[in-house]
Amino acid sequence: MPAKPVFQKWEGHEKGSAAYRRLLAALFFAGIATFAQLYSPQAALPEISTDLGIGAASAALVVSASTVGLAIGVIPWSVLADRYGRLRSMSVAVVAASVFGLAVPFSPSVEVLLAGRFLEGMMVGGVPAIAIAYLSEEIHPGHAARAAGTYVAGTTIGGLLGRLVAGPVAELLSWRAGVFTVAVLCTVSAIVFIRLAPSPRGFVAPHLREPEASPTLRSRLWVNLRSPQQLVLYAQAFLLMGGFVALYNYLGFRLGAAPFWLPPAVVSLVFLAYLAGTWSSAKAGALASRVGRRAVLLVSIVVMMAGVALTLAPLLAVVLAGLVLATAGFFGAHSTASGWTAAAAHPTARAQASSLYNLAYYAGSSLFGWLGGVFFDAVGWSATAAMIGALALGAGLLAVVGLTPGRIERGLASGSPASGSPVSESPTSGHPAAGRPEAGA
Repeated sequence: MPAKPVFQKWEGHEKGSAAYRRLLAALFFAGIATFAQLYSPQAALPEISTDLGIGAASAALVVSASTVGLAIGVIPWSVLADRYGRLRSMSVAVVAASVFGLAVPFSPSVEVLLAGRFLEGMMVGGVPAIAIAYLSEEIHPGHAARAAGTYVAGTTIGGLLGRLVAGPVAELLSWRAGVFTVAVLCTVSAIVFIRLAPSPRGFVAPHLREPEASPTLRSRLWVNLRSPQQLVLYAQAFLLMGGFVALYNYLGFRLGAAPFWLPPAVVSLVFLAYLAGTWSSAKAGALASRVGRRAVLLVSIVVMMAGVALTLAPLLAVVLAGLVLATAGFFGAHSTASGWTAAAAHPTARAQASSLYNLAYYAGSSLFGWLGGVFFDAVGWSATAAMIGALALGAGLLAVVGLTPGRIERGLASGSPASGSPVSESPTSGHPAAGRPEAGA
């Protein structure tokens, strides 16, 4: 019988090291390569609605189709990541997503467009399904929360870039030209990601970590699904992301009508509010390391709710201020919850923990991103804003009840990372390859 592999503990890349900077830079470009194309049609939804002769809710299906595909794809991608490695799987994902992104804008019909966006979303899902697990394995646990916040900040730049480019190009040429231009930028970003990403040292396949009892996919999913803490974190993703996508899907329709009457190119500039999310994501990660994740999460939710309330005002300046606040609050909450999910997961099921978070995240995006349009078409912005506020309130109440210190301790006792994660000898680098690092909740 072959001897059981001997592992050593890998502490992770230290903040400030060359590998640390390369890893975060690589994930920054991965965020651009995926999130820019995922949401680029959002900036052109009024043009899509007019060109295809459909309502606001139906036009939003162009966005929801891709997020449904992403939600379905995250679990299979997590399986591939456990089998073939985090970096290799993400590289395949960004290349495949780029191919679909370049082809989808030329779809000859609405049905083909939605099918293409669905498949594109499945490919895009490889990055958010794996990125936080990859980061958690490669970064020193003392810097994991900050690094997760920096990664999420990079994804906000991707989302912002896609919208800022697609909107003006759509008004100047067509929405198809706008979406295609973003796909070209994403292809370049995918290449940069592959070139920059340092060779992984923290990944150990489950069958090597526990050769006598390699955990099945079902067991890796179940260890997360039976954790009350993880379920509450997944609910944060489902509710908050659902409200946030509805906010950006339909606020543009409101700003293009009375009493504002903003032209499409100007409406697309409201996506600059995403910069507030870039700032708050990084800030939330740093604050979580000092004052705790729960406090940062709750404050972020309150900020998001206050921002949504301000969008009901009849004054443009107040509406825009509300959008900035809501964006900052959402991304502060998201960076906190997503990093917490991976940090608190069982070491043999961290990829599945992140995938379940993303499943909830994009399921909420797909459902409420569409449902908000139903409210908008039937009543107007006030109904959509009320829905968003109710979702955020529900997320906050769940966090208050389900993320109390005592409950967190019980959740960690039943499904948290165990200490002393083993590390295998890297056959390529000559240095110890890391086991998954532990990160404090």
